[in-house]
Amino acid sequence: MSDAVIFAVIFVGFFILRAVAATIFFYYILPQGDRCPNCDAVTLRVQSRGWRLLMPHVRPSWCFECNWHGLLRDGPLTPVAPSPQLTKQP
Repeated sequence: MSDAVIFAVIFVGFFILRAVAATIFFYYILPQGDRCPNCDAVTLRVQSRGWRLLMPHVRPSWCFECNWHGLLRDGPLTPVAPSPQLTKQP
C-alpha cells in the first residue's frame, strides 16, 4: 500500500473514533429522568420521530416553566398525583 492510502485510512479512523467518543461522552452528561436541568421542574415530552429512530434512549423534552428545551436520557419519571376532579366520588 502506498503511504497516501495508509495516511488516509488512519486519518479517517481517528475521525470516526473521535466522533464515537464524543457521542458517548455527551450521552453520559445528559441528565437522566424527566426533571429540567435549569429549574428542576417536571418537563414535558416532545414527540419527535427522528430522535427516537436515531437515538432510542434519548427523549426530547420541554420545560414549560423556564422554556428550556433539549434532550434527556430515559430514566425514572416523577410520579404525578391524580387530579381531585378525577378522583372524587359521585
